[in-house]
Amino acid sequence: MKKMSLQWRLTCITTLCIAIICGCLTMFVYKNGVYYIDSLQKAVNAQSDDGADNSANDSEEIYISIPEDKWDEFANDFSVQVYNNKEDYRKNSLIISALLAILGGVATYFISGHALKPLREFSDKIEEVQVQNLADSRIEESKIKELNQLSVSYNKMLERLQDAFEVQRQFTANAAHELRTPLSLMQVQLDLYHSTQHPGSDADTLQMIKMVTEQNDRLSKMVKTLLDMSELQTVGRDEQIIMDDLVEEVLEDLEPLAQEKNIKLIGKCKDITMVGSDILIYRLVYNLVENAIKYNHSGGQVTVTAYKEQKHIYLSVADTGSGIPKELRERVFEPFFRVDKSRSRKLGGVGLGLALVHEIVRVHDGSITVKSNPSGGTILEVIFNQ
Repeated sequence: MKKMSLQWRLTCITTLCIAIICGCLTMFVYKNGVYYIDSLQKAVNAQSDDGADNSANDSEEIYISIPEDKWDEFANDFSVQVYNNKEDYRKNSLIISALLAILGGVATYFISGHALKPLREFSDKIEEVQVQNLADSRIEESKIKELNQLSVSYNKMLERLQDAFEVQRQFTANAAHELRTPLSLMQVQLDLYHSTQHPGSDADTLQMIKMVTEQNDRLSKMVKTLLDMSELQTVGRDEQIIMDDLVEEVLEDLEPLAQEKNIKLIGKCKDITMVGSDILIYRLVYNLVENAIKYNHSGGQVTVTAYKEQKHIYLSVADTGSGIPKELRERVFEPFFRVDKSRSRKLGGVGLGLALVHEIVRVHDGSITVKSNPSGGTILEVIFNQ
């Protein structure tokens, strides 16, 4: 069940209070009016043989002289009139109370809406917060005391978050840099070992050297990806990118891998231009197409589509592979997550390709989703707001 907004809660509570107050006031006034009307009726119906004497004794009192033969008829008509007046009074009182409650509720709705406007603006500002715009998401001090304190606390929280993210990025970059040097030295020694003859090497030694080489290469790829992810915030994103040319370049670069896997590459891109980082968008498309090739069936195909609709640019990469289970589609963008771990290791994956794609999409204010391909396989669709 959808939760009721604070504005509607205030409106309902205030309307209920107004209705109760108006109802109680109406009942009090109604009872008071009925009491005096009934008193008047009793006075008229009372048998008063000393009316003339009272009139003589107190000249300020007013009496109505009614003939004896008309008295019963008058008393009957007066009783009916009193009853009708009481009913009309009660009905009109209830209608007025209801109208007052409704008007009070409407007034409360608009007044509370105006009063809560700073809170809605505060909420909208929070919705826009992203890792890359923490510094631009500060909220100015409010004239309202309570919201002013909230703004101060919120700005301090942003500062702490920014410091924490900066420490995290710096640690990742430093760790990757520190790992790069020993890995490069190990790679040089392994290449040197492979380039020279070692007659005394047995099968176990060669197998171990092969395993170390593969793992060193895997670690090198991981370090490179971590460096790329840590430097995403510093890359400029104001270049004009011609999408069909970029996609064509990616497909040409991956054509040897596709031929090796017996995969057909198809590009269906319209002549569109987007603003962003050319190197990052290239890496995004490259990673998506490379994944689609690696996890495809022999004889399958990979289709890259790009087009613009209104203010959005759509980029999709469709493969004809085994597909991704629905319950795992949201997790494929997590670092080091693999749908099929054994197959990923066999193919040389490090589990950071789609995580890097997700970060590139995020810094370009876009979104990425995983869908099922009607022809079998998976479609990864990226939407950029331009």
